[in-house]
Amino acid sequence: MDTRELRIDRCNFNKIDAHVHLNSPAQSLSIIAKNSGFSVVTINTEVPFFPGISDQKKIAQKAPNTNFLTTFSTVNWGKNGWQDEAIQQIELGVNEGAVGVKIWKNIGMEIQNMNGSYLMADDSSFNPIYKFLSENRIPLLAHLGEPKNCWLPVEEMTVTSDRDYFSNHPQYHMYLHKEMPSYQDQLIARDRILDKFPGLPFIGAHLASIEWSIDELALWLNKYPSTGVDLAERVCHLQHQASENPGKVRDFIENYQDRIIYGSDQIDDATHSEEELSNIIRAKWENEFRFFSDSDIQTAWNVEKPFRGLKLNETILKKIFCENALKYYPLLR
Repeated sequence: MDTRELRIDRCNFNKIDAHVHLNSPAQSLSIIAKNSGFSVVTINTEVPFFPGISDQKKIAQKAPNTNFLTTFSTVNWGKNGWQDEAIQQIELGVNEGAVGVKIWKNIGMEIQNMNGSYLMADDSSFNPIYKFLSENRIPLLAHLGEPKNCWLPVEEMTVTSDRDYFSNHPQYHMYLHKEMPSYQDQLIARDRILDKFPGLPFIGAHLASIEWSIDELALWLNKYPSTGVDLAERVCHLQHQASENPGKVRDFIENYQDRIIYGSDQIDDATHSEEELSNIIRAKWENEFRFFSDSDIQTAWNVEKPFRGLKLNETILKKIFCENALKYYPLLR
């Protein structure tokens, strides 16, 4: 017997996937979203294997039913005037329709100073950029660090998707690279930004890299009450914790219902046909919505144990899947 009380395709509210990556001019994901009652926010990101950030912006601007976050290049970091160039890129992006700005984990995990140390997100060279964002109330989505699993041996990782990824990409498995900044180093750098710029509109991508513990995440949200977090590619970590104590996870979501933004982190790079992509993202939307909306016992491919759904009421579902994105990205249309 189907015990689900609210299916995603029967919602009486529009839904927003506030964290996707449109990297193909075909715009398949935008079309699929529109046909599924979703709008999307595509995140321009300085990822080496993505199209250039100017190309990502062009794709976003032409895509239907789509908003975007802009970013800035770090290629000239350290050279005279690079901050002015970055701010000009941000201004141009906002003037062309961006609803916020993204920074990525290359800050903290890739770019190095002349002495070999790693450039962290709280480096003073970024202060003019954070100041500009604060003064102009431009939201900053920050992917800093990685899941805590990244710093653990594979056998100690909590979800299958992390075990698979870091086993197949050892260059990104920080447990194997002791010379790199630690997990805690990444979080400290992030918090120093918030301490120095308390007026900065800030969203911690991927549950602010505190996906492993709702207790720790609650402490962080309490310390920085104006911040929000998105769920992109981290719902499985909530499901993992729900396999042990679903009531505790439910209480966490209810307590912070105004600060959690849904995002899938789905990439559309033309690797899949439109039909294949449709099957992938529709299944993800439905299964993740079901976790929040239903009370039945569920499974997920990347979570070892079954878990019970949270059965949140429709008011909270609407916040997570729509209203909170509108609140943290107020220029969303």
